[in-house]
Amino acid sequence: QVQLVESGGGLVQAGGSLRLSCTASGIIFSLNDMHWYRQAPGNQRELAASITSGFVTNYADSVKGRFTISRDNAKNTVYLQMNGLKPEDTAVYYCNLGRDIGGINYWGKGTLVTVSS
Repeated sequence: QVQLVESGGGLVQAGGSLRLSCTASGIIFSLNDMHWYRQAPGNQRELAASITSGFVTNYADSVKGRFTISRDNAKNTVYLQMNGLKPEDTAVYYCNLGRDIGGINYWGKGTLVTVSS
């Protein structure tokens, strides 16, 4: 059974930092691309950052230069280091597996990040 479990969200002041973690189980983690999405209140879910199985990274323009995605295959974990946080970064952040398995697209339950001004 595939599971993605996020942690690390919280309340932070503008300009602060947080590191999100997502630990996967039930898959060969090292072979999979991983994504971090976010959904702000009233907005659609958007892709924030991605990392391929080959460690190639990609970022939304809105987070480029402030967020860093990384992975530790030994720990089956993908991270999102968020620096220089802005109030507009407030959202629920979701971990996503970069492919369907058995027709299912797997998501974590999300972790809330709130940035106060």
